[in-house]
Amino acid sequence: MNVPNKITLCRIFLSAILLAIMIFPMEILGISFPELRINSELIIDSKDIICGILFLIAALTDFLDGYLARKYNLVTDLGKVMDAIADKILVNGVLILLAVNGYISAIVPVVIVCRDIAVDSIKMIAGQKNGAVAASKAGKTKTAFMLTGITLVLFNDLPFSLFSVYPGKIIIMIAVVLSIISGIQYYEKNKKYIIN
Repeated sequence: MNVPNKITLCRIFLSAILLAIMIFPMEILGISFPELRINSELIIDSKDIICGILFLIAALTDFLDGYLARKYNLVTDLGKVMDAIADKILVNGVLILLAVNGYISAIVPVVIVCRDIAVDSIKMIAGQKNGAVAASKAGKTKTAFMLTGITLVLFNDLPFSLFSVYPGKIIIMIAVVLSIISGIQYYEKNKKYIIN
């Protein structure tokens, strides 16, 4: 297993830890997360900060493994599959839990998961017919917006929340719109493989 694939495996492992912390009631194990008072009005749960740090590290490995794989010509079929799985576990898992806990609208994970299923189906059909499905500009931009938005929400929009500004949810909604646009682009570029 090459270095980029090992990094991807680390992302899956980090994602599993992150989701476990977000899901499991740690109080049962006697683990408590103290609240951090930033100022007289802003109080943040340290659990959110820990989750934000884990998410940020995992998100950075997403860029790192892809960069190393392309730079050193280490792109493999295993790496492509592992990378897709790691991305879905990290982003979709966190989005679902953020929605369950009331941080974001439930429509966000519903749209993102449905879009991912549609795009993955298109990729599979196009691949079987020797079609190449390159990532669209909207798709790459969507990923950047989504990772940024989730990070901000997990960090309670710091440092912006110090000024009563909360851009995280807005950035996530922009990512949702971009995901729909990129999904349509995937379809338009590959409908010849689907229809025929």
